Order: sequence, then C-alpha cells, then structure tokens
Amino acid sequence: MPIADQKRKQIVEAAIAEFQERGFAGASMDRISERASVSKRTVYNHFDSKDALFRAINQCLADQLNAALEIPYDSSLPIRDALIRLGWAEGELMINPCFMNLARMIMSETIRDPELAADMNARMTKLQVFSDFMKQATDEGKLQVSDPDLAAEQFLGLIKSRAFYPNIYANRVPERPELEAIINESVDMILSRYAVC
Repeated sequence: MPIADQKRKQIVEAAIAEFQERGFAGASMDRISERASVSKRTVYNHFDSKDALFRAINQCLADQLNAALEIPYDSSLPIRDALIRLGWAEGELMINPCFMNLARMIMSETIRDPELAADMNARMTKLQVFSDFMKQATDEGKLQVSDPDLAAEQFLGLIKSRAFYPNIYANRVPERPELEAIINESVDMILSRYAVC
C-alpha cells in the first residue's frame, strides 16, 4: 500500500475511534492526528475539515453496505434459498463487529443531523437491490408482489427490527445462529405473504 494510502487509512481508523468516544461535536482533529501518529498537517492534507473526514467515514459505511449487496439474482435457486441468500447479504454485515461499531457511531450522529441522515441514505443502494429482487422473482412467477419497493422494505424491516436495531442500542453484535433464525423466520414471513399459491 502506498504511504499516502496508509496514512489516510490510519487517519480514518483514528477518526472512527475518536468519533465513537466523543461524538462529532466533541471530536478533535488534534486528537485524531495523535491517535493516527501523523501530523495535524497530514490530516488536513487528506481531509480539509472534520466534517469532510466524517463524511468520508460515512462513505466507507455506504461502500461496505453496497459492496455486500452486489449479488446477482440467481433464477436457478428455489425462491426460499434465494431469499435466504439475499437476507444473508445484509446479515453478514450485522455479525461483523467492525461494521456494527461504525454503524453505531454514524447513527448517533445522523440522529442529531437530518441533513447528514439524508446524505447517508442517498449513498446506499440496498433498498433498490431488494426491490429489484422482488420484481425479478415476480416476473419469473416465483412471487406475487404488486409493490416491489414495499416488499423490499418489509423484508429488510423484518431482519433489521430484530437483528440490527436492538443490537445497535445494546452495543452488541448478534451471534450467527441468532441471525440465522431471524433470517429464516423473516423469509418465511415474506413467503407467507407473497409466495405463489
């Protein structure tokens, strides 16, 4: 890794720790440079403000989410297996402690800043991935979904309401068997509503 990229990585990691401990308002660029073992000038060479640094961290989270959901719809799978696969694309993030810590830190700031929350939502593509899945499965006759966006929100909501939000607030990461049960039950709920009879 080039030195500039290594320094940037150190700064981002230090900033995540600083924001987690002190929140956006209490975070200090001086402490971030100390944590990263770089000069304050190096921090500003990479990020011209604390806001720019925080937005770069938001982009890291969005990139992780979007990359995790780059899974093509597989028409060869039975619909239940395909839904489980889609659920795990989201679920793997929820059992990742680094992702959950980053999500917790960013959520605490987006609650205080509606503009930041809107910016974060605009960067994420996961709802579209779930919606496209519902539409493709319906087009193939595997599901009966009249509103793919609503079905996508319902599926994500079933998973996140039990696996993501309670664990974010409790400062914990769910175990794989716990998440497996949640995904399976969520898939069964979606199929009970949208399966082709």
